[in-house]
Amino acid sequence: MRPSDHDTPDDDGTRSESRRQSRERRRLRAAVLALVSVVLLGAVPLFFGIRTLSRDPVFDNLDQLNVPGWAAAKTVDDVSGSRWCLLDCRLRERTVTSEKPPEETAKAYESALRADGWRPWKVTRCPEQQTKGTYNCWRRDELTLDLWVREPTCVPPPVDGEPAIVPSPDPSAAAGECTGSLVSLKVRNAIDDERTRPQPTTNPSLTGEDPYPTVSGDPLIEPTPSPS
Repeated sequence: MRPSDHDTPDDDGTRSESRRQSRERRRLRAAVLALVSVVLLGAVPLFFGIRTLSRDPVFDNLDQLNVPGWAAAKTVDDVSGSRWCLLDCRLRERTVTSEKPPEETAKAYESALRADGWRPWKVTRCPEQQTKGTYNCWRRDELTLDLWVREPTCVPPPVDGEPAIVPSPDPSAAAGECTGSLVSLKVRNAIDDERTRPQPTTNPSLTGEDPYPTVSGDPLIEPTPSPS
């Protein structure tokens, strides 16, 4: 007689319950794996989407400027305003430390801007006020750019008996090692740049008549004739 002939109904029920539990565990593992795959497949595009929205594409464009490595030794970015010009339009500011003098650094950036499609923009109020170094303005499509290259601010050596001077933004620069230059790039939306709008004029021919003309023939200013 075969061994299976001695199996009892209880044994059959136990094996059936064991197979059912095994199938449920397999289904649960498959469901968990599917859920993890969906989360991962959705999280990666979401991560890059958020990164794209948070990262201003103008900075990516500035990163692609073909300037030598010595002209971009250290970069600091700052941004303010709204990309969609809600209340205030977006203002992008980048400060770069260059290892070479201002003249050579300015030529490198001007050449890189031209190669990237920027064109010199001759406009009043560029700069807003008199500054040291090289300052010029550029335009490309819907953007304007201010380029300012100047000597770095360095810390003079301390003098015995005198208080220390507040350090410059780069405290590691000693007086004897004060070389290179600083570069500032300011990018704005052209629609938000006041210099793209008609500028007020002070031409007297356009101001109209004087609202307070000089009075002529006033009898009060005529001398009183003496009695004859």
